[in-house]
Amino acid sequence: MKYNQSILAGLLCLLSISSYAAVDDLKQEVKIAAASQEADIKNNQVIFFGPVEVTQGSIKMNADELRVFSKEANSGKTLVATGNPATYTQIMEDGRPATASAKEIRYELATRTLTLLGDATLEQEGSQVTGNRIKYNIGLQQLIAESTGEGNDRVITIIQPEAYQEETPETPAEPIEKQEQQ
Repeated sequence: MKYNQSILAGLLCLLSISSYAAVDDLKQEVKIAAASQEADIKNNQVIFFGPVEVTQGSIKMNADELRVFSKEANSGKTLVATGNPATYTQIMEDGRPATASAKEIRYELATRTLTLLGDATLEQEGSQVTGNRIKYNIGLQQLIAESTGEGNDRVITIIQPEAYQEETPETPAEPIEKQEQQ
């Protein structure tokens, strides 16, 4: 039971990325730097060709290609970054980084959902979840990780132990030899 609780605690720490993210990040401008871009105004789509770097506050995304589109005028935008791998990093309020990488990173702004596809990894403080597909709802703090289900492909979760402080006694301990003589 205690083992299950520590796994759950580790997962919750890993998944709480949005709750400790720098609050000001989402209020910052989005800057996209790319080698070139094409706009398809009729279909509400812009494609950036790379290398592509997206920054918004402490958020940084790198990709070979980035597509930004919306299906309807008011339905919210979707960003799809592809690369080998595409990467995402963000500095949390406590100064520690959270990172994600995959062949495709899809972010749906309206639902605040991040989907990592193909060799997907989500990592924070050395703990990580890997799989073929990781879907994370930032607002609800819910994660689903899946493997391809073929062969030995599995979802892998690595949870680092909690940092323990060594307690130092105020008085030095007596050597064992003295204790035995008493």
